Amino acid sequence: MGVLQNKVAVITGASRGLGEAIARAYAREGAALVLGARSQAAVEALAADLRAQGGQAAGLACDVTDPDQVEALARLAEQQFGRIDIWVNNAGVSPAYGPTPDVAPKDFLQTCQVNIFGTYHGSMAALRRFRKQGAGKLINMLGAGADRPAPFQNAYGSSKVWIRWFSASLAQELKGSGVEILLLQPGIMFTEMITQVEAVQGYGAKVKVLETVARILGNPPEFAAEKALWLASHATDGRSGLRASAPTPWGMLKGLLRELFLRLTRRLPPDRITIREVPRYE
Repeated sequence: MGVLQNKVAVITGASRGLGEAIARAYAREGAALVLGARSQAAVEALAADLRAQGGQAAGLACDVTDPDQVEALARLAEQQFGRIDIWVNNAGVSPAYGPTPDVAPKDFLQTCQVNIFGTYHGSMAALRRFRKQGAGKLINMLGAGADRPAPFQNAYGSSKVWIRWFSASLAQELKGSGVEILLLQPGIMFTEMITQVEAVQGYGAKVKVLETVARILGNPPEFAAEKALWLASHATDGRSGLRASAPTPWGMLKGLLRELFLRLTRRLPPDRITIREVPRYE
């Protein structure tokens, strides 16, 4: 029997990358899933694939910046599976890499809308249900900027530090309620957010260093998905406020040693990161 057998999980940003990897890990361990993403076709395709493998899954197009659409996602879970036990606020975006004044305001604000308000709307939809049933696990995502400033990634980094303290406050407010607020730092992953980067004109060269950093520290999204699975399991019962990190010191050391070997043997692989420069905001 899987570790999430008889559990119902809602995952936002579920159609690709880390969200898809989490969905597949949860389905493998027996959870019934409701998948949200902006593309109805994408979530339907993933849900159909999971059902074909014997899982239970439904999908619904959901813009997490719209509280009504987030609430519709929660209602679908209740209609299909009767309840919600786990909610993963995974949806996230980042604008072009570059100085904050050179980033288009609409892109900066869109990042805040998705990362901050998307997390807020998802958290509120989940907590309205979790508090009534006296149980539930809410998992929010950290990232670059959660622990220190993220220059040239100000919108993304600021949103992640907001999520950190928002979640920590919820954990204290709901202490002893049976509702657990959990945080995941997934680390650098080889998803589209890393492999297809936009940079403000003139800053593309600064992003090139990300290729080396990703080779040393990067992992496939399935790696972080296993940590998200652990957070959703009974292993974290009674541990509200817990923050888990997918990268480990040993993994970082292995990545560094691998990079040194590749350089010494001149076997560096082809670049995996594509950088597209966009006009700076005037």
